[in-house]
Amino acid sequence: MAELSDQLMAVTVLAYLAAMVCYAAEYAFGDRSHIGRAATRPVRQLVGAGVGGPVVKVPPAADVVTGGPADEVPPPDDAVEQPPRRDRGVLFGRIAVGLTWLSFALHLSTVVTRGLAAHRMPWGNMYEFILAVTLVGAAVWLGVLTRKPAVRHLGLFVALALVVLLGAAGLIAYTPVGPLVPALNSAWYIVHVSTIIVSSGIFLVGAVPAAMFLIRGGYDAGKRSFPYTLGARVPAATALERLTFRMHAFAFPLFTFGALIAGPLWAEASWGRYWGWDPKEVWAFISWVVYAAYLHARATPSVKRSTATWIALLGFATMLMNLFGVNLFFAGLHSYANAG
Repeated sequence: MAELSDQLMAVTVLAYLAAMVCYAAEYAFGDRSHIGRAATRPVRQLVGAGVGGPVVKVPPAADVVTGGPADEVPPPDDAVEQPPRRDRGVLFGRIAVGLTWLSFALHLSTVVTRGLAAHRMPWGNMYEFILAVTLVGAAVWLGVLTRKPAVRHLGLFVALALVVLLGAAGLIAYTPVGPLVPALNSAWYIVHVSTIIVSSGIFLVGAVPAAMFLIRGGYDAGKRSFPYTLGARVPAATALERLTFRMHAFAFPLFTFGALIAGPLWAEASWGRYWGWDPKEVWAFISWVVYAAYLHARATPSVKRSTATWIALLGFATMLMNLFGVNLFFAGLHSYANAG
């Protein structure tokens, strides 16, 4: 089972990568996309002797060829109505969604086989935690996509985040299957870690519309340099901001329970104290403060939505620091998180 899980993990990353390529193809080659419109826009030719040559004025339609009335002049070739072309972007988008569902099924199989191999819930170390968080993130994205198909173009960036995190899990955090560390052998292991996983997965997907809201806002303001050009195809800024807020508002209570209630209770049961300034505890509290600041800023009319969104992205950065930086570079009571 452990070997099967590792093989499924590799196939899962490739499937998400294929989905990401199809999402990118929808953006780049769809007839309604920004790049697609530029590629299919008719080219206006100047009549003259060449570049910088004299421009010949075209006489009125009544004087062309026959000199008869304008309605007798045959229309130019490019004015003939062409049959509507099939939007290739729609096809690429549907393939991308199908590949995302396939990737999710493979991802779920990876986590399940890992748990069966370990004979426990599969989130006992950093590698397994990343697998579980990204699985929740993929499930959340598919749920959003089912309810709001218009946001499908965000799939490019969601798939990119999943590929990067899963790749980091396999290259940096991989741990062979093993038993739980004795400190984790508790009922709080399920309660605390599961709520952190679910809330972190929602924060992961919520960071995508947050970033794209800032990019779309810059594009609407007239900025045409990278990365603002990516905002040409994503939904309207107001829709992205609203989606960002809803996802963070849903995840924050779960994170509050997992980090500030279940976590301290488990710490008291295991180590005889609720709080010990462990690096993991400190960074979890920092993340909670930043996300609380985002929700407060979002509810304050005098604070710009862009400012509040930057705070939300800062919160996700602290989550990444807690996941990678603390586990890899700090020693503490949670150091077992990077071990089997």
